[in-house]
Amino acid sequence: MTAEQAPAGAGRRPAAWSYPGFPRLTLAWVVTNLADSTLFLVLAIWVKDLTGSDAAAATTFALMGFPALLAPFFGQLADRVSRRLLLAVSNVGVGAVVLVLLLVERAEDVWLLYAVTLVYSAIAYLTASAQAGLVRDLLPDDALASGNGLLTTVDQGFRLVAPLIGAGLYVAIGPHAVAVFVAVTFAVAGIVLTTLRVQETPPQPKEELGHWWDELAAGFRHLARTPPLGRLTLLLAVGFGAVGVVNAAIFPYMEKGLGVPASALGVLVSVQGVGAVLGGLTAARAIGAWGEVRVLSLGMLLLGGAGSLLLVAHLVAALGALFLAGFAATWVVVAYVTLRQRLTPAHLQGRTAAAMNLALNLPQTLATLAAAAVITTVDYRILILVTAVGVLLTAAAAPWRGVAAGGAPGAGDPTRA
Repeated sequence: MTAEQAPAGAGRRPAAWSYPGFPRLTLAWVVTNLADSTLFLVLAIWVKDLTGSDAAAATTFALMGFPALLAPFFGQLADRVSRRLLLAVSNVGVGAVVLVLLLVERAEDVWLLYAVTLVYSAIAYLTASAQAGLVRDLLPDDALASGNGLLTTVDQGFRLVAPLIGAGLYVAIGPHAVAVFVAVTFAVAGIVLTTLRVQETPPQPKEELGHWWDELAAGFRHLARTPPLGRLTLLLAVGFGAVGVVNAAIFPYMEKGLGVPASALGVLVSVQGVGAVLGGLTAARAIGAWGEVRVLSLGMLLLGGAGSLLLVAHLVAALGALFLAGFAATWVVVAYVTLRQRLTPAHLQGRTAAAMNLALNLPQTLATLAAAAVITTVDYRILILVTAVGVLLTAAAAPWRGVAAGGAPGAGDPTRA
């Protein structure tokens, strides 16, 4: 569907909302994110309560990124089958996996928590690749920023309430109640996705495909050979890797710096969600005015400023840092994803999304593991300083020239650099 085919009244709503199929995808995204945002924080808090170990809790965050190693295989699958059906089946499947948490009772059962975290995260990478293709099939170029901004706003909006819901269930009823709630919610999302109507891009014909390994690596080649995606991906890998250090430092920062318990992380993450919602609501307009590249670069600069604020062990500074981090990270993600979708052929969307996830999440995971390994011997403030410096250096090296989203490439367009 072209922009001219959008229903009348598009100007009164987000542009993406006017395209058939996108509201239903958004509904499924709402339900999925309610489950996801409720669970991810509870997993780390549960490990912390069972073991009393900051390193063990930080390992939970690291395990959420480890399945990124499998992302190329997930992307290959997403480009070879019906993405709608893949999303529906995956959501029902992850709901069943989460029910394994009902077996966790003691510290000796932490391995089950880790196993569920790995499988749950792996399915998340699979669904991310599938959804990337669906969004591209549903929306034209000039509605991509609006769609990505809306989906990101939903995602981050749930970070305002879902961690509180999860923490409330965790404290009042117990972690098993959280597991049941999340499992049912994922199943509902799968059912909603079965009702989505979309004309999907067919996979490439077999006669056009190269060697299996070449096809598996096609997403990486596309990112590397398409300016400015290659440079931006490298810079974001460094910047997000630096951010990964905070995942290990956050618990000692809260306990030693702020003097609050680990369970208070839900409140802090909700504050981050406020900033992220504001970022999602403004990202499309910013991209329309300044272009994806400039918005991404500015977002990295703000994210580095947020890391610097965490060096101040005061509750007000912590709240300000998390608010700013949520806002800035959302601008970065929406800008990068929109640019990637716009510069990628439809049949490559799954593999390119998977390549992006591996390039950005693996460095963050490795950084979190490294920080978790030294957290007992290195002052948490040093780790936070590493994050701030790393992100600020990334922002300094980022390109700052850009054009409005959807603009035709031409002189001065960074997509032609």
